[in-house]
Amino acid sequence: MDKIEHIGIAVKDINRSNEIFKSLFNKPHYKIEEVLSEGVKTSFFQVGPNKIELLEAANEDSPIAKFIARKGEGIHHIAFAVSDIRSEMSRLEKEGFQLLNKEPKIGADNKLVAFLHPKSSNGVLVELCQERN
Repeated sequence: MDKIEHIGIAVKDINRSNEIFKSLFNKPHYKIEEVLSEGVKTSFFQVGPNKIELLEAANEDSPIAKFIARKGEGIHHIAFAVSDIRSEMSRLEKEGFQLLNKEPKIGADNKLVAFLHPKSSNGVLVELCQERN
């Protein structure tokens, strides 16, 4: 793993949250994107070398809607940049981590992504991210 790529925060209202985080960081988000396959609308803020991703459910069945219903708004996941997502997935599976994805999928911000089950990483949902070429 190369670095923390971003921290994902589940929010009920992305427009309201964009204003809150704009005030917090003293700068606006640089991107809004909808990921239809995940049923989520995302917004990204650049904070120094790191990013914060806000996630709003696009429908009631999305993982973000279910997360907010169970736990409320808050930190949803930590994403790590990797240079070769498939080899990292293989390595982590051999180390005993439970993968939520058998294959990487297309995520937000032009990334290939895969997730680790929180039960295998001390309750933290871990996302692996690789730039798409």
